[in-house]
This record gives sequence, C-alpha cells and structure tokens, in this order.
Amino acid sequence: MARIAVFGANGGIGQRVVGEALERGHTVTAVVRDPGKVSRDHENLSVTAGDVLDPADVSSVARGQEVLVSAVGGGDAAGHRALIEPSAESLVAGLHALGADAPRLIMVGGAGSLRTHEGALLWDTPGLPEPALQIMHAHGDALDYLRATEKDVHWTSLCPAATIEPGERTGHYRTGLEEVVVDEAGDSRISMEDYAVALLDEIEHPHHIDERFTVGY
Repeated sequence: MARIAVFGANGGIGQRVVGEALERGHTVTAVVRDPGKVSRDHENLSVTAGDVLDPADVSSVARGQEVLVSAVGGGDAAGHRALIEPSAESLVAGLHALGADAPRLIMVGGAGSLRTHEGALLWDTPGLPEPALQIMHAHGDALDYLRATEKDVHWTSLCPAATIEPGERTGHYRTGLEEVVVDEAGDSRISMEDYAVALLDEIEHPHHIDERFTVGY
C-alpha cells in the first residue's frame, strides 16, 4: 500500500481521489487550507494544512510520501490563471528540494490541449467562451512547465475527458495520450468517480512517468 498526500482534498476531484485511495487501503494525507472543513474520518486518513503555492509547504507535506497528488482547482477563470501553472512551479520546487527522497507527482490536468480525431486542439474549437479558454490554457501552461522540468522530479499529468462531472463509479474507462478519448457516439466524458479510479490505477501500476495521459469512456 502506498503513502499518498493530496493537495486540494476538499475539491470535487480531490474528495473522490481520497475516497478511492482509502477504499483500496492506502494511507492518505489530505492537504487543505482549513483542516476543520474535512469531515471524513478514517483510520488511514490524516489531515494537515498546506499551501500548494508555498514550496516549503510542499516539501513538508511530501516528505515521507510515495506519491503527491495535486487536485487543486481555481474555481473561475481568474482563479485558474492565478493557481494552476504557479502551483506546478511550486510543486516542482518543493519536490526538487527533497532530492532523491521526493515522491512522484501526479497533477490533475485539463482537456484543452488534447487533439481531436481530426487533429485540432480542443481549445481551438470555435465558439468557446473566453473564461473556458482561460481555464484550458491555465492547465496547458502547467503541462508545458512540467514537460520542461528537470528530470529529478517525476511527474504525471492526468487529463480528464472534455466533460467531467459527478456521477457513477463504474470502474471502466479507456486511456489515450495526446488525443481526446470519445465514446461510440462521439462524446468525450468521464465521471469524477471513474477519473479517481484511473488515477489510483496509475499510482498502483505506473505506466505514464514523465508524461501526460487522458481518460474517457
């Protein structure tokens, strides 16, 4: 069983990652700004305060862990621009400070920089509203930063399908690398629950070290 720390453990995806990890018997540290807002109680769960934008906090949280998950979200477009790429920089800096003892980083990504079957990037789809574009590009900037980072920090970016929302845990999904995953009807979607399944599967059976991959039905 792995020792896993999760930044953004109170968010929609973060809560499901924590729950999935606990169900599988892993030891989880939930990292949030206000530990008093974490209501879940489990013998394998500990809760601590931490700021993902503070490399010293990242180092403190990551020390002794095997995997560090960043499931932080910025809320609106301005929040994403202020948080997502800067958090990638902070996470890498904090892990770099730990040297060879640093855990692996898994970062929740975005779908905007994935390619369609026709070869276009999702964020180039005509008619997308500006706030959505800003959120997509915030995740794209974070991915670019991870791809350029020093190789002593091992990372994975897990990009969801074009639509991710609360739903059912089926335990089934398909993966891709640079192209968005679509179903037989041409829809690209995944539940938050099955996204968490895919993330934990990647922790338990690593296949995407130092690269991005994506999931969908």
